Amino acid sequence: MNKKIILLILGIIFDGIGLLSYVFPAVFEAIDFVWAPISALAMYLMYKGKKGVMFGTIGGFIEEAMPFTDFIPSFTLMWFYTYFIQKEDELKEVK
Repeated sequence: MNKKIILLILGIIFDGIGLLSYVFPAVFEAIDFVWAPISALAMYLMYKGKKGVMFGTIGGFIEEAMPFTDFIPSFTLMWFYTYFIQKEDELKEVK
């Protein structure tokens, strides 16, 4: 498998882990405080550079640490941004 597909699969899995707090709210909202820094680190390692730091901090840590925001698929959104939106932005800069 290529890197693009692997990042998408990992992103969906990590977004699923973030959604677990809706299955067992009392238990997993507490676990979100452990998952938040892990999520931020995973985002940083998956997407290097400034965007990894920015999305890791905002999408990974803050979104997971805040209650009732786990429904936001931050890893999947980052994948979409990386492989679709960012490419369009780069093309606009070249013209």
